[in-house]
Amino acid sequence: MRYSVIVPVFNRPDEVDELLRSLADQRFKDFEVIVVEDGSTVPCEETVRRYASLLPVRYYFKPNSGPGQTRNYGAERAEGEYLVILDSDVILPDSYFNAVEEELRRKPADAFGGPDRAHPSFTDIQKAINYSMTSFFTTGGIRGGKKKMDKFYPRSFNMGVRRTVYNALGGFSKMRFGEDIDFSLRVFKGGYACRLFPEAWVYHKRRADLKKFFKQVYNSGIARVNLYKKYPESLKVVHLLPAAFTLGVAALILCSPFCPYSLLPILFYALLVCLDSTVRNGSLKIGIYSVAASFVQLIGYGTGFWVAWWKRCVCGKDEFEAFSKNFYK
Repeated sequence: MRYSVIVPVFNRPDEVDELLRSLADQRFKDFEVIVVEDGSTVPCEETVRRYASLLPVRYYFKPNSGPGQTRNYGAERAEGEYLVILDSDVILPDSYFNAVEEELRRKPADAFGGPDRAHPSFTDIQKAINYSMTSFFTTGGIRGGKKKMDKFYPRSFNMGVRRTVYNALGGFSKMRFGEDIDFSLRVFKGGYACRLFPEAWVYHKRRADLKKFFKQVYNSGIARVNLYKKYPESLKVVHLLPAAFTLGVAALILCSPFCPYSLLPILFYALLVCLDSTVRNGSLKIGIYSVAASFVQLIGYGTGFWVAWWKRCVCGKDEFEAFSKNFYK
């Protein structure tokens, strides 16, 4: 078996249906699929059963313990040479595995990952959120398939790793936030070869509304501080930019009653994002939504970063003490 696809699931049967359909449509067929239900109250077992005649798919149910430990559960039961870790809210183009195969034959890799795109069927809000996560004006383009970077750290929505390497590293840690970046950092620390596969992209739904998106990026901000405490060298200047942006926006708004012109930088940035997204998506409506999504992305991440920095770096709390309510039971 060449690949084992590991999919952790929590209350998303409809999205699993779309993912399995895209897996059934793959041109390359040498893979198995392992779906692990993480204590869901809305299970997807019946959805998986419908694909039993189209895919070599196995279904497991386990108590809730979070996506990292659920991926480990699936990996323990995998048979493939490579593990492909996917989130349940992605859809694959039918050339996905062909692209992975082409890259591995061109130059071997112990671990890899690919970028994400917005599917035409996504809602306007989902397309705006995708823009905010892949745009140069928000993340520097590092999650949108940018090739020129010193290192590429795969994320768990689209990650591949040689099974022997996964086992040698002990799989995903028990970190509550940032367990996928923690795993990628350990890949590099272990001296393994890791690369971006630009053409092995997926359609990634992320969150369906801005409130859920804020929570997601807020947790990402927390994760960055937790990773810093574990790997101080992992914190780069680019990781500080959302935190600086958050303070800058707050300062400009507080100054606005005394100096109305202080809001001009915020308005200029909003206009820049709106124009860029409108051109990229061919829709002014998505461009306007992208302004909201971009501010949510940066301020949500920045807020999470400052909260975690205060708890972990100023108050000196450990990860569990600082965020005990967020850990899985």
